[in-house]
Amino acid sequence: MTGRLMLLDTASLYFRAYFGVPDSVRAPDGTPVNAVRGLLDFIDRLVKDHRPDKLVACMDADWRPQWRVDLIPSYKAHRVAEEHEGAPDAEEVPDTLSPQVPVIEEVLDALGIACVGVAGYEADDVIGTFTAHADGPVDIVTGDRDLYQLVDDAREIRVLYPLKGVGTLQLTDEAWLREKYGVDGRGYADLALLRGDPSDGLPGVPGVGEKTAAKLLAEFGDLAGIIAAVDDPKAKLTPTQRKRLTEAAPYLAVAPKVVRVAGDVPLPEVDTALPHTPRDPAALDALAARWGLGGSLQRLLTTLEA
Repeated sequence: MTGRLMLLDTASLYFRAYFGVPDSVRAPDGTPVNAVRGLLDFIDRLVKDHRPDKLVACMDADWRPQWRVDLIPSYKAHRVAEEHEGAPDAEEVPDTLSPQVPVIEEVLDALGIACVGVAGYEADDVIGTFTAHADGPVDIVTGDRDLYQLVDDAREIRVLYPLKGVGTLQLTDEAWLREKYGVDGRGYADLALLRGDPSDGLPGVPGVGEKTAAKLLAEFGDLAGIIAAVDDPKAKLTPTQRKRLTEAAPYLAVAPKVVRVAGDVPLPEVDTALPHTPRDPAALDALAARWGLGGSLQRLLTTLEA
């Protein structure tokens, strides 16, 4: 089946829904369901506005994979709420959000919207693998700029980045990336790892900010070209740049594997077709009553049927 595939960075969207919808939105028993209803409203708007043929809600089965931590121990370390031996660490999440995540998964399952997370991988990696295998246009909906690295005009892969809810989206293509950062999709990961990202615990190369990183990539093509230039006395590097890049060599050796999303995640067999009717109407009715999903669910059902 070909057609436009929409991939949701689900955690990114339900975090936005949680903080964008008041926690006075509650189930009949008083439990907050603002993230649940907000996400349903987001999906409704996305389907209405962009009419995907296929839709996958990609999940973080492991928000901080050990294989990334082994390479860069500071990776997302500041967001760990609780360490678990032999299991994924617990992420620092608002108390009233965590209980809503299983509800989100149950509602998506009853609707028939594919919901995919793979042990040992982040949602970004699931998105990267679906994108690698896609045989048509792909819209990636995320509030995470890391996924700009997947933008590819030739394959019609773009990122829809929410600016205000999902009603106002930044349509990120290669022209936008070149104007904003001076790189294309392929170059964005190199730019990100050179400048670093405090929100992910990535140190970057000290003294190399976004503009310097973009200039180095424009001069030498990619990270491999920059690393080769360090050992080339004729290369146009300042003594300070050469020193900083030399000292950062251990980081630069491992950072690409950490920063670049995986494209080879073992995905389960799922039906990615956008459903027009609920997969399990009885389960959905029970969830709607239990959690008071009201108009948010009804609007989405109407949109799917259309």
